[in-house]
Amino acid sequence: MTDRRPRPVARRTLILAPLPVAAALLVACGSDAPDLPGLSATGERGRAAASRFGCAACHGASGEGGPNGTGSAFVGLYGSTVTLDDGTTVVADEAYLTESIVDPHAKQVAGYPQLMPEVALTEQDVAAIVQYIVELATPAATGTP
Repeated sequence: MTDRRPRPVARRTLILAPLPVAAALLVACGSDAPDLPGLSATGERGRAAASRFGCAACHGASGEGGPNGTGSAFVGLYGSTVTLDDGTTVVADEAYLTESIVDPHAKQVAGYPQLMPEVALTEQDVAAIVQYIVELATPAATGTP
């Protein structure tokens, strides 16, 4: 007679397999996104929008950059010089940040895979996320002296 009971290892595998997906969703949803000192009300709305729309999954829950280099860091991005895939450089000002959020395929940043999806954001969400990134370039928001 053959034993037809499921093997415990297989059951554990089924239970544990979704955990990495759940962890990724928690990061994307921003459940671990801490409040950052020094953010204005608009900057905080931008942080919340970045969390809500999944930006935090690749750009970091606190804007520090994504896991395994999936997305550039928001911290220190504003005002920096960004090198694109074609070797040209641009300054990450409000116009560049807005364009990159609205049309993520417009300019490809060197060294990062083009994985950023187009997301239907309101103008207010885009402006708030840009303000969040601007504020992460300041010492008060990043906690640096």
